[in-house]
Amino acid sequence: MSAYEREARALALELALKRVPEAAAMLKAGRAGLAVKTLRAHLKAHPRDAGARFHLVAALIHAGRPEPALGEADALVALAPGNPVFRAQKAAALEAVEDYEGAAELWRGIVDADDDVPAECWLRYGHALRGLGRGDDAIAAYRRAIATDPGFGRAWWSLADLKTLRFSDDDVAAMERALDGAAQVDRVAIHFALGKALGDAARYAESFAHYAKANALHRMSVSHDPAVLGRYVARCRAAFTPALMRDRRDAGCASPDPIFIVGMARAGSTLLEQMLASHSAIEGTKELGDLALVARELQAALGPDYPSGIETVAPAELERLGARYVESTRPHRKTDRPRFLDKMGANFTHVGLIALILPNAKIVDMRRHPMACGFSNFVQHFAQGQHNAYRLSDIGQLTRDYVALMAHFDRAMPGRVHRVLYERLVADPEAELRRLLDYLELPFEAQCLDFHKTARVVTTASSEQVRRPIAKDAIPQWRHYEPWLEPLKAALGPVLEAYPGVPDLG
Repeated sequence: MSAYEREARALALELALKRVPEAAAMLKAGRAGLAVKTLRAHLKAHPRDAGARFHLVAALIHAGRPEPALGEADALVALAPGNPVFRAQKAAALEAVEDYEGAAELWRGIVDADDDVPAECWLRYGHALRGLGRGDDAIAAYRRAIATDPGFGRAWWSLADLKTLRFSDDDVAAMERALDGAAQVDRVAIHFALGKALGDAARYAESFAHYAKANALHRMSVSHDPAVLGRYVARCRAAFTPALMRDRRDAGCASPDPIFIVGMARAGSTLLEQMLASHSAIEGTKELGDLALVARELQAALGPDYPSGIETVAPAELERLGARYVESTRPHRKTDRPRFLDKMGANFTHVGLIALILPNAKIVDMRRHPMACGFSNFVQHFAQGQHNAYRLSDIGQLTRDYVALMAHFDRAMPGRVHRVLYERLVADPEAELRRLLDYLELPFEAQCLDFHKTARVVTTASSEQVRRPIAKDAIPQWRHYEPWLEPLKAALGPVLEAYPGVPDLG
């Protein structure tokens, strides 16, 4: 047993024997804020309780409070500087504050100190390296994880998720062997990885079979009702009327700082973000959860039928909520650039809220051919959430709801949202960037076209692709799988027919 495993087991035993299991349960149930309060109260009486402080770091990270989490992680490591589990928790806190250099250094120390560390440590080290753009080193770390545990599905998927890596025949054979006796979570990840490997080898029928198995297995483990979003969209269309958006257009916080990139996952938002983050006036951050927290506060006040009742919210309250969002995002801003990006695509569900609480914020709707985008969701094994991406019909319904909601806001507040089509951006990036920068009221800068030279942390699924120039001649991937995509086509319905007539770049 490695030193890491010994310390992890000792910590688990300590937690079981002390008065913090209830906080662990709160954290598991997604009640991170309450877990933070419970653990802080416990630590006032027991400041050297390492187990409680370990959980407090995790709770603060999940509550979206990375800076305090790092402070608590420093205190945790101070209790036992050589403890690898405590150092791993500090690495997680460093990742939360986007210090991937510091996190990678800690993980390197952990894996170097013990020849027998768990595969999970090599995986986490690989993730930190990937975020820094050190692709070859990340691949080496992922392969060390696989060497430690050949059935470790997440390591196989991490290699596949690099998008630029091509598996060998030996890799395919190893993954096929690993499926025998693997736990379901590993089987899901390995099936996704095999889908990628066989697709790259042009064995499309076999590839789709693995993607289908991966999605079916994962879909069984999640609870998702595609009709929920449809009902929410209907409430938005009823609540955010043209009259309300016109009457409240000057309410809210006046800050012009935020630029929201919204839309479906896998629509090209990382490419657009990298281009804009290359501008001297725009700072790239990441997919921020701060707006969702503001919406959750409003929902608590207005009731479960939110946004019904939004018209009763006073202008002063709208201003407070906008200022709260801007203030809560400050820890993610590391430069003095005046504007910043929030590329949480799911914020398309909050476009009306953005317009009311941040009237000077810019909203960019990033779109991609619905078949290309839908298929890209189906073959992507997301780290968490995105439960609507594991069934073709669910993806189609999500797309229809998204398009319907954005069409409503086009009518309710014409010109407020700027739309970028991936295919046009790839075909003529300068023209599309000039249009977008005009909307953002910023001058064109040529370095935006050299986005792949911009050094910044990128942790999304497109991290390796945006570090290379745009490839304009790629055959649309979904076309190879078209015989099996009828459920997606049927669910998309009129959305597919109405997509603008642009080059089909996939």
